[in-house]
Amino acid sequence: MSYIDGFVIAVPNAHREQFIEHARTFDVIFLEYGAIRVMECWGDDVPDGKLTDFRRAVQATQDESVVFSWVEWPDKATRDFGMGKLMEDPRMPAASDMPFDGKRMIFGGFKPVVSVPD
Repeated sequence: MSYIDGFVIAVPNAHREQFIEHARTFDVIFLEYGAIRVMECWGDDVPDGKLTDFRRAVQATQDESVVFSWVEWPDKATRDFGMGKLMEDPRMPAASDMPFDGKRMIFGGFKPVVSVPD
């Protein structure tokens, strides 16, 4: 079964196109190192919750949108190898010029327990 890296970030609305270009530039590197798919999703229907929500989780301001992203890998071994290679890739220092505040990013690796259809 596959392995998923998930990310939630707040991106200034004024930087939407810059974010998309950033993602198009760097997401292909994930694919080069074994990822099956990369999805970058701009918040469209992200409601405020009573106790917690995506916006609070990343401390999004009124002029920011929540972006929910994930990288699908064939398995954890491929992910571990690919992420190691990604961090060593000479193109990655340019990724530090992110159009969002990376300190507010939430991320983690996940083992799927249900996949429909499959």
